[in-house]
Amino acid sequence: MNLESIKINILKFINSNQSNKFKIYLTISLGWIIFIGYLTWWNGLKSIALDKSFRWDEWFWFGVVPALSPYLFYFIWNNKKTSKNSNHFKE
Repeated sequence: MNLESIKINILKFINSNQSNKFKIYLTISLGWIIFIGYLTWWNGLKSIALDKSFRWDEWFWFGVVPALSPYLFYFIWNNKKTSKNSNHFKE
């Protein structure tokens, strides 16, 4: 996948008919992942240890898992019969 096709897909998503609530939740999740990544990077730089590398395990467990788990729980517990004809995250 090249950069141009990624750009086209992002623009399609932004201009699509998704609800504002869904876009807000997605923005908060991505912001959380980026914020925790920044904190993990900063703590790695300020560490007194000789290893100054990025701690991927901390970023995954404190950034990615908490940001994606609400979506996982939503889709597990979502009642399929009542929401079959409705859009997810609809206001």
